[in-house]
Amino acid sequence: MKFKFWGVRGSIPSPGPRTVRYGGNTTCIEVRSDDGTLIVLDAGTGLFPLAQALLADARRPIEANLFISHSHWDHIHGLPFFSPLFLKDSRVRLHGAGDPASGKGIEHVMGVQLQYSYFPVGEAQMGATIEYRTLEPGDAVEVGDARVRHALMNHPVTDLGYRIDCNGKSLFFTGDHEPPGSAAHIAAIDAMVQGVDALIADCSYTREEYRSKVGWGHGTFDSALALALRCGVRRLYCTHHEPTRSDDELEAVFADAMARHAGQLDGLQVFLAYEGLEVNL
Repeated sequence: MKFKFWGVRGSIPSPGPRTVRYGGNTTCIEVRSDDGTLIVLDAGTGLFPLAQALLADARRPIEANLFISHSHWDHIHGLPFFSPLFLKDSRVRLHGAGDPASGKGIEHVMGVQLQYSYFPVGEAQMGATIEYRTLEPGDAVEVGDARVRHALMNHPVTDLGYRIDCNGKSLFFTGDHEPPGSAAHIAAIDAMVQGVDALIADCSYTREEYRSKVGWGHGTFDSALALALRCGVRRLYCTHHEPTRSDDELEAVFADAMARHAGQLDGLQVFLAYEGLEVNL
């Protein structure tokens, strides 16, 4: 199994000279299982360059399994621009949580985005076969030779973190996550993260910044490190970078967090995620 980052910023795209090294697109991660099955975690603006790469690839038809952590804009921005949606031989499966307020399933994400006031093309004009699966607690989805499970994370809207297992290798993606205070919630998340080869975690804030942002639904470098160490994770990938932070500033706050944990990592490898980073597990 392998994965690649196509978008690593949080909240809003932030392109420009200050973010050129790590990238300005919002969350999107391509995962390939051992048999080549395509799993996409979140559909931020990074989904657009991923789509262009898929079109340039000779493999046809395109089958994409999208798993949406939650429906905030920075995690679904790219969805209407996902080119395979417009190809007749493509199949796109969209997985995610329902909307408790309306009682609608994951299809509400496309339904809202494709209203004519916001986007000029409706779903009826898309050539792909589009399937929806609203995930319920305890669901496990078999996708090719991989298995995808989820845990409820802590965010202002329903947010699912995803664990992918494939032939003895595993990863967990938190989506947006503010470490909860409930012991039961912590235990449930820890059980899902336990022993993964790679943890891809929301590290939006420093611990100092977090004091004024409690309840906003995001984590810190320190909380991600604590989760990784508590659960015996092998590698931690810090992502969902604060959009106002330049690449230099990002490296500085990361270095500060790592210095505080020097000598405490017990073999844990920690990385700053950047657009184009590819990892083979």
